[in-house]
Amino acid sequence: MQSQQVAIIKALEQHIGISLLSLLIAMVIAIPLAILLKDHRRIAEACLQVAGIIQTIPSLAVLGLLIPIVGIGTVPAVIALVLYAIMPIFQNTYAGLTDIAPNLEEAATAFGLTKWKKLERLELPMAMPMILSGIRISLVMIIGTATLAALIGGGGLGTFILTGIQSNNNDYVIIGAVLSAVLAFFFSWLLKFISKNTKRMRVGLIGIALILIGFGGFKTYQAVWPAPTKIVIAGKMGSEPDILIHMYKDLIKDADPKADVTLKPNFGGTNFLFKALQSNQIDIYPEFTGTVNQQIIKLKGKTSSDPEKTYQTARRELASRYQMRYLKPMKYQNGYALVASPQFAQEHQLTKMSQLSALNDQVEAGFDPDFYQLHDGYPGLKGPYGYNFKTVKTMEPSIRYKAIANGRVNVVDGYTTDPQIPQYHLKMLQDDKHFFPPYQGAPLMKESFAKKNPKVVKALNKLSGKITTEEMQQMNYDVTVKKQSAAHVARRYLLQHHLIKK
Repeated sequence: MQSQQVAIIKALEQHIGISLLSLLIAMVIAIPLAILLKDHRRIAEACLQVAGIIQTIPSLAVLGLLIPIVGIGTVPAVIALVLYAIMPIFQNTYAGLTDIAPNLEEAATAFGLTKWKKLERLELPMAMPMILSGIRISLVMIIGTATLAALIGGGGLGTFILTGIQSNNNDYVIIGAVLSAVLAFFFSWLLKFISKNTKRMRVGLIGIALILIGFGGFKTYQAVWPAPTKIVIAGKMGSEPDILIHMYKDLIKDADPKADVTLKPNFGGTNFLFKALQSNQIDIYPEFTGTVNQQIIKLKGKTSSDPEKTYQTARRELASRYQMRYLKPMKYQNGYALVASPQFAQEHQLTKMSQLSALNDQVEAGFDPDFYQLHDGYPGLKGPYGYNFKTVKTMEPSIRYKAIANGRVNVVDGYTTDPQIPQYHLKMLQDDKHFFPPYQGAPLMKESFAKKNPKVVKALNKLSGKITTEEMQQMNYDVTVKKQSAAHVARRYLLQHHLIKK
């Protein structure tokens, strides 16, 4: 927490902002709707049924349906949270307004109170405990569900949870989960404390209303009239994209100190980032040649094993299909690799993947489910390498390194720049038959942006042909294992290799 305090504060701000804005919008919709429908039972019950159906739809499905309509980021996250928050507020408000004793309603009418005066002096005060209870339920639910905003680049504490799961770092998972729980507990306690008596309720409601209106208004202003930002750089989940986007920022700022650069780390997966680039939500992000060919342009047939041909195909297709410019790639590759335990590698003098075929009856492998099933993984390796391992267990990516470190398996799949390779002193085997496609990283941007910003292109091209696999492994190790900040690691590399001025 000490090393990540800046990121934690930012994530907390994003999480609270998304939650309070969603709650405010849900209250503005649900409470007036319940007031309008309190004398129209059938319509009210129909609305409750619709709200109930919405609640049964998985949140991930709602986000998936919203992305093609409103894009990615905070907006779809807020819409999804509002949809989930409406029902408890509407249900409790409606119940509170309709459960008032008939004799009290009759007395109010006898005293000559108009419909709106009756609402103001009798119905709302009587229903207020129920309304606050609904708001409390909605807010707790919103805070918990808001962690999913990280999946679509909405930020918040879910970023820590997703990063921790992907990097097998329980510290990040605990930070995200515990802080989300603390936020939910605090706001639940606050609302319960306020509802204890009338005086607290009156003062508390005024305070909450001012905070919600102020915070919600500020966030709405930011969404409608965002602060002008010249360059937005985003990255995928994990330490490596985080390091790369900080390098991009430092290179751009070195070339033009007046450049206004905003970073969006842990923004999401390939599809989210590419769509964000297409819709001008971001300007630059680091992408890999193999990923471009297989996931974005979806080339038919096997990707070439020649890094230069792979890059040129990706560059050409991105330019012709999407009018995007793919800059020159770095030296290292972040592709698939087979990794052996130090004991197994030393015992059999392993350095190449082809040597494993002679040890088929001794290899106990642990593979990611995708690697185990896809043609570019284990099934495809059986032909050129003649593999038929003794046992193959499938396990989640974060678990397989623990399995090989604990001696449960002696060979696993991995990526060439994984920090766990040096962390556990594992032996990465050379793909001597060039089976795996090349995965070299390079900045991706729109052609229109590149033409408007030649200084940015020139600055980023300084990374062309730089950074070896060993150097990126070490940088990932420094961030993931040693807990150094990605910004510090990135700047240190650029300074050591004289790519920027001090």
